[in-house]
Amino acid sequence: MNEPWWIALIEALVIVNILLGLFAYLTLIERKLMGRMQLRFGPNRAGKFGLLQPIADLLKLIRKEAFAPESAIELPYILAPIVSAFTAIAAFAFIPYGPGWTVNGWHINGEVANVSIGLIAIFALGSIGVYGFIVGGWASESKYSILGSMRTCAQLVSYEVSLALSVLGVVILGRSLNLPEIVSRQGSFLPYAIPQFIGLIVFFFAGIAETSRAPFDLPEAEQELVAGYHTEYSGMRWGLFQMAEYINLITLSGLMVTLFFEGWHGPWDIGPIWFLLKTMGVLFVFIWLRTTLPRLRYDQLMRFGWKVLLPVATVNAVITAALVVAFQ
Repeated sequence: MNEPWWIALIEALVIVNILLGLFAYLTLIERKLMGRMQLRFGPNRAGKFGLLQPIADLLKLIRKEAFAPESAIELPYILAPIVSAFTAIAAFAFIPYGPGWTVNGWHINGEVANVSIGLIAIFALGSIGVYGFIVGGWASESKYSILGSMRTCAQLVSYEVSLALSVLGVVILGRSLNLPEIVSRQGSFLPYAIPQFIGLIVFFFAGIAETSRAPFDLPEAEQELVAGYHTEYSGMRWGLFQMAEYINLITLSGLMVTLFFEGWHGPWDIGPIWFLLKTMGVLFVFIWLRTTLPRLRYDQLMRFGWKVLLPVATVNAVITAALVVAFQ
């Protein structure tokens, strides 16, 4: 059953605003958690307990002067952060957060866009989003930015292959590329994190690299690259790049919950609440790793991607396919 277009429009507006709010306060949660883990307080001046810090950061970015190098290529320089932010938000539209509901005779889907190839659509949008980072560094006409964009491109492309291969086992078990169907099969069987534990580990590490999080954060290593591909950006243009990175992190966490942890299913029928709690648990692990682990060298990053994760993901997919064929 499909929902009416006007309900889909309202649902999209609500989900986008919830996603933007989660992004804003994820920055505060991360800084607070890192502060506690490192025996300091974190933000605590803007509002009670620092709860208004994301609002203060937004006002600062809006009021900050948006400078640009004189030699920058104007149109791609302006469009690059917009493309990155748009693709990050659009990718979340395919993540299912509930089974769907009927209210007063009107059907409401449990996702913004329910398509038969939702998993491929998410990976496709992620690939397009990479162009925002590359073009932004190139259009800045700065050596530091170009170096940062090339390192970002090399890392994202190399780990994207492992990320895609790691979910082949889930696709084989779920017999579909439709994310709600994959979640429904887990609800009637068991979480795919159990039979696809190797795929989960590969997905997790490749996902850290795809979102440029520590210890795979060399594309934005301030000490080495003067902040990487967005060196020549400021104000809200810089803020759009940061928003894209955090929303990509939220989307990746939601995708991991969908593919490996039963999505909205749980011991009690509270639907989206389970999805939110599981997603926040995955985000906590990402923050924990950033606080704990040192940054890897560039050669270590590439070696880990091509020589470790890629073969493991391939072997896992082949073994899963063989087992499914053998027991059919």
